[in-house]
Amino acid sequence: MIAKKLYFPNFYLLLILLFAISSCSKKQSIPKEKKINVAYQVYIDYAEKYFANSQYNRAFFYYNKSKLACDSSKDNAKIIYSLLKMAAIQQIQGDYASSETSATEAIPFFDKTTDNQYKIAIYNTLGINYKSLFDYNNAIYYYNQALNIAETELQKAILKNNIAVIHMEKQNYKDAIQILIPLLSIKEVIDNDQNHARILDNLGFSYFKTGNFQKGFNYINQALKIREQIKDDFGTTTSYYRLSEFYNKTNPVLSYHYAQLSYAKATKVNNVNDRLKSLEQLIKNSTGNQSKKFTTNYLRINDSLNKATQKAKNQFAKIKYDSTKEKNENQLLKTQKIENALELEQQKNRNYVSYFLIFIGILSTVFLYYYLKNKSKKEKEKAVYESETRISKKLHDELANDVYQTMAFAETQDLQNPIKKETLLGNLDKIYARTRNISRENSKIETGAKFEEELKEMISAYNNNQTQIIIKDNGDINWLKIQSAKKIALHRVLQELMVNMKKHSQCSFAVISFESNEKCIEINYSDNGIGIDNTLILKNGLHNVENRIHAINGTITFDIETNKGFKVKIAIPK
Repeated sequence: MIAKKLYFPNFYLLLILLFAISSCSKKQSIPKEKKINVAYQVYIDYAEKYFANSQYNRAFFYYNKSKLACDSSKDNAKIIYSLLKMAAIQQIQGDYASSETSATEAIPFFDKTTDNQYKIAIYNTLGINYKSLFDYNNAIYYYNQALNIAETELQKAILKNNIAVIHMEKQNYKDAIQILIPLLSIKEVIDNDQNHARILDNLGFSYFKTGNFQKGFNYINQALKIREQIKDDFGTTTSYYRLSEFYNKTNPVLSYHYAQLSYAKATKVNNVNDRLKSLEQLIKNSTGNQSKKFTTNYLRINDSLNKATQKAKNQFAKIKYDSTKEKNENQLLKTQKIENALELEQQKNRNYVSYFLIFIGILSTVFLYYYLKNKSKKEKEKAVYESETRISKKLHDELANDVYQTMAFAETQDLQNPIKKETLLGNLDKIYARTRNISRENSKIETGAKFEEELKEMISAYNNNQTQIIIKDNGDINWLKIQSAKKIALHRVLQELMVNMKKHSQCSFAVISFESNEKCIEINYSDNGIGIDNTLILKNGLHNVENRIHAINGTITFDIETNKGFKVKIAIPK
């Protein structure tokens, strides 16, 4: 089985160490607050110790604790540092998606005071993660973000080399060559053997892939010599592997030889990914039992790698979950403690507040009672006055003239004459009929079981020789379920419409229909009279009709076309 300490491709680890660890060791330059955060200091010291000893699970646990111990309003640099180291650990363990999450979490904490080295480290980590997740566009984006703020020529060269590697992954080897060639003339690169060798190796491999074998071999070989000289086992593993690929088609024996050297070096430093890549080459260049042996070894290592990576992912997720849960529980306990203290403090004043509210409530109730009583009295007085005024007007407008004419007729005519006598009786009958109608208009409206019957009687009372009233009703309205206020309003509205018809419409027939649906009752009125325009609605009392319908949340629509009759549509909610 593979040891729990896993190593991934060497340039990943070296870049992580160069940017995420070396630059972040500047944590000592973070301004110290006057009051030391003891919890943070304890957690970060433990984390650094375990990270240095490659005990990544424990290191991750304490970096996460140190992050949670920070104040997000003022400890930005410390939070970024902790998240950066957590992302580096997840990256080392092959959990690139989670590493991307941790690194991205740090970006909102960037501000004007954030050291560029932190930003470079975060962006570079994201670039590596996206490269490993095959999201090459995002990888180049974040490498460029880091490149824009890089401060030294060596940092810029390393980031450009990383961008070139993305082009190599995309098989854009000519683009990679254009980026890598200028880097070889930078003094800081030449003086740094590891990065010089890395750029030479990438350039040689790119030339090899474009068909320039001699240049490719020369650069790869130069990189190998530097790596052997400085005893860079990680880099030497990569050089051997690339030489194995170089001879893959032209010299299978040499290809097999370099694959063996690559596998041996990768095994020595426990670089699992390079061991797997070397085994792939060995499988290609071997046959029979030997090929079977390499294949079995490959499957065993790959299976162990997958299990170890998954275990690390689960462990990191659990650490984050447990820490967050613990923080939330502690916060809840603190909140409850504060709430209890406030409750005790507030309890002293609660009774006084209650008494005050009760007193205000009683006072308000008494005031409201007398206010509503007085308002109701005024409304009743107003209603009586309006009713009396309306009756008086009707008596004056509709009866006074008829009574005067009848009295004059009786005084001036010979009532012994049967014809004169019959005329007098006819006039008296008209006066009686009008008096009865006025009485009905202002009498109490039946809202019970006989509502429908009395409503239709009221409408039919306007039927005469000059005007025929047609009532259409399919009987699907259950009037007993309709509120009394709505029935009274509807009765008054239809009464107003009948009066308007009689006085103004000059129609020969009128139709009133009653329909019902799920939501409302619909009443449609239409006649063949002369119609009415908008300016006459207020004068003819139809404004009251609108007010009554709106008061019961209904709608009323007047379809007015002069000389084309008069139509009204009323809808009342059930």
